[in-house]
Amino acid sequence: MDDSLRVRGSVVIPPSELRWRFSRSGGPGGQGVNTTDSRVELSFDVAGSRSLPPVWRERALERLSGQLVAGVLTVTAQEERSQYLNRKAASERLGATLREATAPPPRPRRPTKPSRGAVQRRLDAKKRRSRTKRDRRPPEP
Repeated sequence: MDDSLRVRGSVVIPPSELRWRFSRSGGPGGQGVNTTDSRVELSFDVAGSRSLPPVWRERALERLSGQLVAGVLTVTAQEERSQYLNRKAASERLGATLREATAPPPRPRRPTKPSRGAVQRRLDAKKRRSRTKRDRRPPEP
């Protein structure tokens, strides 16, 4: 398994900037549940990273501010019974989180008005509906 993590394009986080921790996972596991360290924690120091461009780093720090502890983003995975599969899941999760956090902001929305024809069609439909409901009423005495 390649330990480097591709964020987007040519930006790759080298393995030296990733910290792995392993521990025992809860849940089902049979005989191996008490002996294997299958739970994976993957940490990445966003604030101190040299592999992220400065613009991306600032964007990630701003967008991930609620998930960072002292500038470090930590992702865990314990769904699988094998450490290898949990390592893959954690690295994919970290990559997806960083891709989303470093994405460029969306283009600003330009406010638009409905066309004159659309306004007229809407008003005509309202008049038709009003006439239909008026015709259903019992006649006035």
